[in-house]
Amino acid sequence: MPETGRSVLRLVLVDDHEMVLHGLTAMLAHFADDVVIVGTATSVEQARRVIDATAPDIVLSDVRLGRDSGLDLVRELAATHPTVKVVMLTVYDDEHYLFQALRAGARGYVLKRIDAAGLVGHLLRVADGEIAIDAALAGRVAMSAARISSGEFWAGANHGLTQRESEVLALLVAGHSNRGIASTLVVSEDTVKTHIRSLYRKLDVQDRGGAIAFALREGLFQ
Repeated sequence: MPETGRSVLRLVLVDDHEMVLHGLTAMLAHFADDVVIVGTATSVEQARRVIDATAPDIVLSDVRLGRDSGLDLVRELAATHPTVKVVMLTVYDDEHYLFQALRAGARGYVLKRIDAAGLVGHLLRVADGEIAIDAALAGRVAMSAARISSGEFWAGANHGLTQRESEVLALLVAGHSNRGIASTLVVSEDTVKTHIRSLYRKLDVQDRGGAIAFALREGLFQ
């Protein structure tokens, strides 16, 4: 039974694979006292319509949604539906994706190998205002926090670059196109262009060649 005084959580599921949506629906049906699925979507555009129509408590979304990015959906909902909490459910066992999701506004990051009871437990904690992080990533998160607190910052931090701008610059140096950077970082190409313009301004360069030359001259990624 749900905790006394707790309403059943209303969920929208977002994944670009119908099979995953069917599997989650069947899996969570056993926890009807705690959660109810009010809608599903396979793309960001469809998710917008479903969320507008159903007003869920939590959106459970994959990081990658075909050609779309679940992280862009998180950012959009933070602006348009600030009371809706988003939890990422993904196969990406990578703290960099986790940090991207949390920076975007996600309230949880869970791996798809989790069992139903564990997933529902995470959702209930998020509903209570906590941040839910898969146990498989918790140790690496703690180590990253320790490195940052000890002064080990990302390349380019002393030049004013954010961590994301540093990631973009590293991919520029590696020869990736804007589309390739967007795919690697799971963001839109417009988002990549915004980061590139910002790092150009901070490094006082005019173009991609100038940014790469600056990075090599300063030894940022040695």
